Amino acid sequence: MLDPQFDADGNLIHLLSTEGLSREQLTRLLDTGASFLGVSDRDVKKVPLLRGKSVFNIFFENSTRTRTTFEIAAKRLSADVINLNMSTSSTAKGETLLDTVDNLCAMHADMFVVRHESSGAPHLIVDHLRRTGRSDIHVINAGDGRHGHPTQGLLDMYTIRHYKGGFEGLKVALIGDILHSRVARSDIHALKTLGAESIRVVGPQTLIPTDIESLGVEVHRDLNSGLKDCDVVIALRLQRERMSGALLPSATEFHDRYGLTHERLKAAKPDAIVMHPGPMNRGVEIDSAVADSPRAVILPQVTFGIAMRMAVMSVLAGG
Repeated sequence: MLDPQFDADGNLIHLLSTEGLSREQLTRLLDTGASFLGVSDRDVKKVPLLRGKSVFNIFFENSTRTRTTFEIAAKRLSADVINLNMSTSSTAKGETLLDTVDNLCAMHADMFVVRHESSGAPHLIVDHLRRTGRSDIHVINAGDGRHGHPTQGLLDMYTIRHYKGGFEGLKVALIGDILHSRVARSDIHALKTLGAESIRVVGPQTLIPTDIESLGVEVHRDLNSGLKDCDVVIALRLQRERMSGALLPSATEFHDRYGLTHERLKAAKPDAIVMHPGPMNRGVEIDSAVADSPRAVILPQVTFGIAMRMAVMSVLAGG
């Protein structure tokens, strides 16, 4: 069955997941992002690649970082950007997701950036566009349920490559709430494809999916063993808004066992970098002293995110 991200000729026309992308395709996206990085340093921070195109940001969940960087990225490509406040849209009055899509298509949309609390919502939109003969409208998954967050995965890969030079031989640890993290899944698929030597997930049993080892990762319950000799440490936010039931005794106890501190970082390599997709819960999954230290590359991740989202939009549009 054809991956819905690609057309019949194998061209990437939607970005729904890092799973299914080849090493060559991932590398092309990373290289394209590198070419856009310098745009932010210009006096006029624009290139004309999407001039005359309309990009609709459809966010059914709250987001600051992702939505803002997508908006900046589209505007730097000279697109017309429309941000929809879904809490006050017709969906709040009972309109279905696909009815919303149909109405936006009637407004001559060229690209949808979709964030939704339900896994698979962007895939549903792509299938609907295909069935209704509108496959020329591109869809970017900006985070769906627990499934994936591919542009975050790509900017994380860009950050790792920028600071480490490549992926061969790298040991990477993802710490914290793996169960609810779409970022973790996107990172794992991309790291595996790009050739990381070891991918580890670290956290309490209640926050690690039972089948996660099928993705080719090592599971560690102990933070010190999970961090041992790591090159890259990615702290993940406790997503309490997605938790049902008592998965943790308390945030304090989580920090006592899994919070990233300078002392615990000693188990990783001396030149290990610390990443976080944001927003951070300081004093829970990461100490402020670590988040603000020279080893942390959390703010550069945000900067790289603009360039990578420009790259995704450009490649999908055939640039």
